[in-house]
Amino acid sequence: MQGLFFETDTGVRYVLRFLVLLLGFWTAWRTGKAVAEGWQHYPTVIVYTLLLGVAMRFLHYALFQGPFINPFYYVIDVAVLLVFATAGYRVRRTRQMVDNYYWLYEKTSAFSWKNKD
Repeated sequence: MQGLFFETDTGVRYVLRFLVLLLGFWTAWRTGKAVAEGWQHYPTVIVYTLLLGVAMRFLHYALFQGPFINPFYYVIDVAVLLVFATAGYRVRRTRQMVDNYYWLYEKTSAFSWKNKD
């Protein structure tokens, strides 16, 4: 991709990296939300995030010539993606519990609920 847009594509490369990161964060959020919508348990979020980490490593390898098989970068990718996936899962699960069981639970924050008094 070097030289595709400009003679030196460092600016374009930074924009593409930013877009890939946004894509990964959004995908992780939607993954957590989808798991919650299916009423599945949290370990499913972890499994899907591990797979999403492989996909993100591949994008970094294919687009930016980064290392594909590197445990250090894979763990960093998975850790950051897991934060977004967990947030998506908890936000959706809180909304489910409060909306579906409104007589039992009330929302205490975007990530939690409690029993009604």
